[in-house]
Amino acid sequence: MKDIIVIVGPTGVGKTKLSIELAKRIDAEIINGDSVSIYKDLNIGSAKPSIEEQDGIPHHLMDFIDVEDEYSVFDYQKDCRKAIQDISSRGKRIIIVGGTGLYIKAALYDYRFTEGTSNNSYDNLSNEEILERIKEYSFSNMVDVGNRKRLVRLLNKLENNEEITHYKDNLLYPIKVIGLTTDRTILYNRINKRVDSMMDNGLLEEVNSLKNKYSSSRILNSGIGYKEFYDYFYHSKSLDNVIEEIKRDSRRFAKRQYTFFNHQFMTKWFDVDFSDFNHTINQVYHYIMEDLNEL
Repeated sequence: MKDIIVIVGPTGVGKTKLSIELAKRIDAEIINGDSVSIYKDLNIGSAKPSIEEQDGIPHHLMDFIDVEDEYSVFDYQKDCRKAIQDISSRGKRIIIVGGTGLYIKAALYDYRFTEGTSNNSYDNLSNEEILERIKEYSFSNMVDVGNRKRLVRLLNKLENNEEITHYKDNLLYPIKVIGLTTDRTILYNRINKRVDSMMDNGLLEEVNSLKNKYSSSRILNSGIGYKEFYDYFYHSKSLDNVIEEIKRDSRRFAKRQYTFFNHQFMTKWFDVDFSDFNHTINQVYHYIMEDLNEL
């Protein structure tokens, strides 16, 4: 199997566009690695690429789960590995793209879960908020609030009342991890503008159509771009406040994404040239192909 290309990075940095352009050049199919884009009807808030934007490139694990259904990292692991086997059996290259690091790592590394266990990355919670939830279980041995990985693992165990039976850091596939990055000020400005664009493109109407499903949908109550609307619908929070909360939560999430991808993957980072994105595409393409001696 040729190296699986994994494209990671913070929200709003251009991962989707890069993945589609690279897929055209290297005859690849794309596997979604975003935990919100797997759901049907969550299009604008997830920044899911439209059919036109997909430009004929097959996309897997996108837009196939109902918002009221439960879907865990364990489910994603199984589905992603099936997709990898399917695509590679047809002689196609594979690109995994997304910002949900735990999903991607669980699929590519030797994570072994107890059947039926639900594992959450808690992307919508800060370290302090996770610690507060842990305290609710009267757990006596506190974890350092700065150690997010251990906090997440511990809260998952407590909430499930069962543990991951085995965990290894062994890679199961040949991979090459590409990270897109930019100056934090530029990134945060892009995130803010992106949220404004989502509102202009109908995010409120999209969420309003799902309003009655908040009582039964975990993803609507946890996904950034959706969870913030709960108080707007049910506790009279202003729309302006909701928009600012989405921007804030997105910026905080971007910081956590950087931390995860730096610590959990051997990532080759590329500074994005937003004035000429083709320059970035060419840089990544040549890096991939030269490293594989395919130029």
